[in-house]
Amino acid sequence: MSEGFRIIHNPENFHHIHLDLSKQPGRCRIAESGIGWKPAEGGDTFVIDKSSIEQASWSRGARGQELKILSDSRKINQFDGFQHEDFERIAKIFKLWFGVDVDKKERALRGWNWGKGEFGKAELFFNVQNKPAFEVPYTEILNTNLASKYEVAVDFAVGADGTADGGISGAKDAGGKGAASRDQLVEARFYIPGTVAKKKNPEGEEDDDDDDDDDDEEVEEQNAASLWYDTLVRRAEIGDVAGDTFATIMDVLHLTPRGRFDIDLYESSFRLRGKTYDYKIQYDSVKKFFLLPKPDETHTLITMGLDPPLRQGQTRYPFVVMQYKRDEDLELDLNISDDDLEGKYAGKLQKNYSGPSYMVLTHLFRGLAGKKVISPSKDYLSRHQQSGVKCSIKASEGHLFCMDKSFMFVPKPATYIAMDNIQYITMSRVGGAVSASRTFDMTMTYKNASGEQQFSNINREEQQPLEDFFRQKGLKVKNEMAEDSGLIAAALKEQNEDTSDDEVVGADRGSADEDSEEEDEDFKDEDDSDVAEEFDSAHESSGGSDSDAAMEDADDDEKPDTAEMVERPKKKAKK
Repeated sequence: MSEGFRIIHNPENFHHIHLDLSKQPGRCRIAESGIGWKPAEGGDTFVIDKSSIEQASWSRGARGQELKILSDSRKINQFDGFQHEDFERIAKIFKLWFGVDVDKKERALRGWNWGKGEFGKAELFFNVQNKPAFEVPYTEILNTNLASKYEVAVDFAVGADGTADGGISGAKDAGGKGAASRDQLVEARFYIPGTVAKKKNPEGEEDDDDDDDDDDEEVEEQNAASLWYDTLVRRAEIGDVAGDTFATIMDVLHLTPRGRFDIDLYESSFRLRGKTYDYKIQYDSVKKFFLLPKPDETHTLITMGLDPPLRQGQTRYPFVVMQYKRDEDLELDLNISDDDLEGKYAGKLQKNYSGPSYMVLTHLFRGLAGKKVISPSKDYLSRHQQSGVKCSIKASEGHLFCMDKSFMFVPKPATYIAMDNIQYITMSRVGGAVSASRTFDMTMTYKNASGEQQFSNINREEQQPLEDFFRQKGLKVKNEMAEDSGLIAAALKEQNEDTSDDEVVGADRGSADEDSEEEDEDFKDEDDSDVAEEFDSAHESSGGSDSDAAMEDADDDEKPDTAEMVERPKKKAKK
């Protein structure tokens, strides 16, 4: 009897099983102590302990049959690639060893996009005719926003790498499940029309008591999309999963993405909370940090380069640009223990901050994100003794800042150009414009024919300071404005040498020459005859009574200039 019992408890092995959408298959081993998975080509082993298994389900997957396991830490793990006949054996093992029933589910395969969004313990379900069409683990939801009155946008976490064992990290980190795929779904939108009735008690909490007599006063109509959005935020713990808030900075003006956001600082991430959109950003995603004094001598710009960038629908924001007034002060006390302050953040953060707001925020991000603060180069000053040059990218105006190793254009479109990536810089005049003598264009051509970036409408007085800075940094400069000026001067000199006095007298005078040579066929008098000149023999027959009176008055006054007394008919403008 005991020997037969030992045979049942031998580990079960299943080959060609994929963990959490990973491309690389592996071997899945189910033992009495738990479940393990190891890549076929070698690598780290992923293990789920027996005591942490709460639920299990069996359904059709991408590569065969899929076993999905929910652990006590609200993590979802998927094992895909089982055969259909493996279900009986796996269901028996789970019942005997783990005390968990494997729920067999049938998928909705009609392809309908109209169903019901339901919230499970660890997943968001989309059901069609009470059958699951797809599920999204809460750990894979990065953010959610109300895109419109009846529409909720859900942003999915994007894996940092595309390694074959990305599924292993998927059990721990958001975005890991899709990290092994070339193409990843980054957003889904749910259209939720109508309203729902919510019954509340006087304290404003939900009330499930059906015996309440004051139904007219207690029932409140709420937008269904808003309620669904609030539920998803609560279930997915968006913004709360980061832990305790170190500090909150209220009402910060952002130029990119545009709006006013509250900034919540956490241990490993920060959150931008706006009226419509919320963003949760990991400090590891902050790749560059700029502190740029705006040339208006009133504002300072804080710019952060992000990878991966923020997403708002189809729009991507690789840079976040904040604007502060220089005379705005901020006093702040950090919600952090003395042990962490003296240990983990020693020399990085302070308990209390007081000073200009932009400097306080800069110190906080430098301490939490650990990024160097990049400021404009001291080797460049504009004609107004500023660090930035006013210019445009296409129709968008902004300022170009010169750093020691790069250039930065803000606010929109925020553009970063490393000096190491520049082949040469071309300065050219705006052709055919009235302001050609006052402004010029500057084009930075990238190495390896990877493109170029043009900055236009730069004040002519900024040319020399920019050229001096470029040469100091060892950048090649091509000045087309000097070449154009030389060609124009040479052409004028050649024309002066070849032009004689007679040619000057008979020079082309445009429409004036045409008036002297062509007849004005547009004007005809009543007799359809030509108008006689003052001393023409036909003058008396063609001038009319008004012209005769005018001539008589001229004779009486004995003025030699009789032509001035005769008003010639005005010519019609040529079309």
